[in-house]
Amino acid sequence: MLSPRVVKLGGNELDRPGWLASCARALARLDPVVVVHGGGRAISALCRRLGLGVEQRDGLRVTTPEVAEVVELVLGGPVNRQVVAELRAAGLDAVGLSGVDGGLLVARPAAADLGMVGEIVHVRAGLLESLLLAGLTPVIAPMAPPLPPAPGANGGPPLNVNADAAAAAIAGALHAAELLLVSDVAGVQVDGVLRPMLDAGDVEALIERGGATDGMAAKLRAATAALHAGARAVRIGDLRLLEDPGAGTRLVAGASTPQPA
Repeated sequence: MLSPRVVKLGGNELDRPGWLASCARALARLDPVVVVHGGGRAISALCRRLGLGVEQRDGLRVTTPEVAEVVELVLGGPVNRQVVAELRAAGLDAVGLSGVDGGLLVARPAAADLGMVGEIVHVRAGLLESLLLAGLTPVIAPMAPPLPPAPGANGGPPLNVNADAAAAAIAGALHAAELLLVSDVAGVQVDGVLRPMLDAGDVEALIERGGATDGMAAKLRAATAALHAGARAVRIGDLRLLEDPGAGTRLVAGASTPQPA
């Protein structure tokens, strides 16, 4: 049974000189792999140039229809092409996709105060498995059409999906060997100490007492969701995740977290 790794690359790091090339070289050694990328910094930069607001709540971008158009433009365009180009240069036969392509992802609207933000309700895992079996490396921009389609929908922008949450849903649907959430932090710190392991059952209590906020809270919730959905393992950390199996913070399923069959 095909059991790839799913790797989410943090959007804030993509512009750091050499960072993406280092990721690509490491990913070439992890093949088969599915890559999901963010692009938050590039989205915010273009929003500011266009005079649009930049606001986040609990690590999620407030997405007006105008901001949703920026998300689609940036993630499905230059950011996706940049990741694909670096992976191909490292020897992976990468192909760029968005969640809209081939009905890969379907989402429902999230909290109303977030605007056009979606939560994944379906992943077309068979499409990704077909690409992987063909020797291709899918590179996914996290956006998705809503379910059910609005009556008379006129092809407006898709819903903006948090990249950690999208990667988690994909990892669960593929029963991935491992989900790696790669960003610029070494792992999860609790009371100033890096934790090599964290029980998924403790995540909400940690967030509620302020031990994890904003982007890290979103990562921890995504990691927990991935374990519930069928991912075999999840780690959070920096670039070392791709080369050292002991790097970062490993989320483990507690007694209340269902194990995949």
